[in-house]
Amino acid sequence: MTLQHKANQKSLDIILRHFESPDETREFPRGRFDTVTIGDTVLGRASYEPGWKWSVDVGPAIGEAYCSVEHLGLVLAGHATAAFQDGRVYDLTEGTIFYIPPEPHDSWVVGDQPYVSLHFLGAGSYAREARINTND
Repeated sequence: MTLQHKANQKSLDIILRHFESPDETREFPRGRFDTVTIGDTVLGRASYEPGWKWSVDVGPAIGEAYCSVEHLGLVLAGHATAAFQDGRVYDLTEGTIFYIPPEPHDSWVVGDQPYVSLHFLGAGSYAREARINTND
């Protein structure tokens, strides 16, 4: 579908995507991270099961003790934390819009419900060295 903008008559393509058909899936124990790319923007969906912890389920696969990726996202379901090396711990709950700076941090699912969040920043490099399945 093409949209014509009357001011400058540029043609814009409308792009519709679904995380059920991701460009890439990064799988790790108790979780997965699906990405969809639109233009130069990589969006991510994190899906983690109860018991998931970054330093246990993701870090070893990429040789890191902490995540250092910058995140901007929205929690869709569940409860997780962002825990920094200096002892700060933040709760990420359903409906929370979060920004996590690119400082070393860990994260884990709290409780017995799955955690799902969308990532608008940092998705392209998150868990990059984990096992990757490209869905073509």
